[in-house]
Amino acid sequence: MLICAAVSAAATTACGTGGASQTADGKTELTIATFNEFGYEELFKEYEAAHPDVKITQRKTGQGQPHHQNLFTKLGAGSGLADIEGVEEGYLSQFMSKAGQFNDLKEIGPKVEDDRWLKWKTEAVTTKDGKVMGYGTDIGPLAMCYRKDLFEKAGLPSDPEGVKALFATWDSYFAAGDQFIAKAPGVAWFDSAAQVYNAMHNQLETGYYDKSDKLVVDTNAAIKANWTTVTAAVAKGQSARLGAFSNEWNTGFKLGKFATKTCPSWMLGVVESQAGPENKGLWAVTDAFPNGGGNWGGSYLTVPKQSKNAQKAAELAAWLTAPEQQVKAFKAKGTFPSQTKALDAPELLEQTNAYFGDVKAGALFATQAKKIKAAQYKGPADGQIQETVFSPALQSVEQGKNADEAWKTAVEGAQKAAK
Repeated sequence: MLICAAVSAAATTACGTGGASQTADGKTELTIATFNEFGYEELFKEYEAAHPDVKITQRKTGQGQPHHQNLFTKLGAGSGLADIEGVEEGYLSQFMSKAGQFNDLKEIGPKVEDDRWLKWKTEAVTTKDGKVMGYGTDIGPLAMCYRKDLFEKAGLPSDPEGVKALFATWDSYFAAGDQFIAKAPGVAWFDSAAQVYNAMHNQLETGYYDKSDKLVVDTNAAIKANWTTVTAAVAKGQSARLGAFSNEWNTGFKLGKFATKTCPSWMLGVVESQAGPENKGLWAVTDAFPNGGGNWGGSYLTVPKQSKNAQKAAELAAWLTAPEQQVKAFKAKGTFPSQTKALDAPELLEQTNAYFGDVKAGALFATQAKKIKAAQYKGPADGQIQETVFSPALQSVEQGKNADEAWKTAVEGAQKAAK
């Protein structure tokens, strides 16, 4: 374990020699700010039991956008951040542009294996001069969820092997959607244009930005092609036109309003909670995904230089992101591990999901994770463009706006967000 005296002067200040935060009973208080579900609640108790001198306080935000807005606001203010801050992949470039305000975990943290994480996961948070600015938590390997009973009513194959041909490519997926809606009036093929589009987008080698941080929304032909494909499916009636995470979307799961769902690993828990116990066994998941799969989501734990307990914070962050703990987090909340050893852990590979017909979900998503060769580069306003520009623009098409007009609005919105 590194000690403050052994590191640089800048890191010594970060280690908190000016006075660490302590509780009334003399324990070191470590604060950790997260969003959505990281699956760490029981792990915090386990860590405190093994480290009786530490008290962990979690600051948990329901959604990613307000969490990151708060993160960057407090960076600018120079105070107020937690000892550990979660950062989602969509905000990674914005975070990396402020890397000087965060600790190099290779310097202040405990020694961890160089190959602890999937290579692309670590590369995304490593600076050009080799500093590691975050420890990888989860990833979001993509699979496809679908309603077996609705497939059967439409005369489509419903077993996980039989549906693979339908989900081989995006062309076959949307063609199957045409077949489905012709045989199952009143039920849509998918939930939301934005949910399908985002999965397609994350498969692209180049997204909204190129690697020089130049916005390429209006020049990247692949983005426009995806837009055209998805909005054409909307025009044919394949979308249930339900905004993701809205009350209507939640109800849509319960009432069987759509037959398929793009499913990064973390989505299984969402499907189960929203569809409810009455639909147990009707949903299935297969390890096929159009055009071979990809990644959607995933986060990192970082230690800001504002922390007065940086070294102990790094120790906690390293422990939380060890393979053993990330397997436990997956079991708790479905956050799929980014650690190489975790992907081969028997506890993960044998993990079943009763709601989805006792499928070996751990093994299924481990297979999908190993198909991912690289992470799409995320530019400075990437998360904002996806959440507050393209998703609303696609929803406007579902509400009747002309697709070409909505595309122009999306491009203009992205250009404004990037300024």
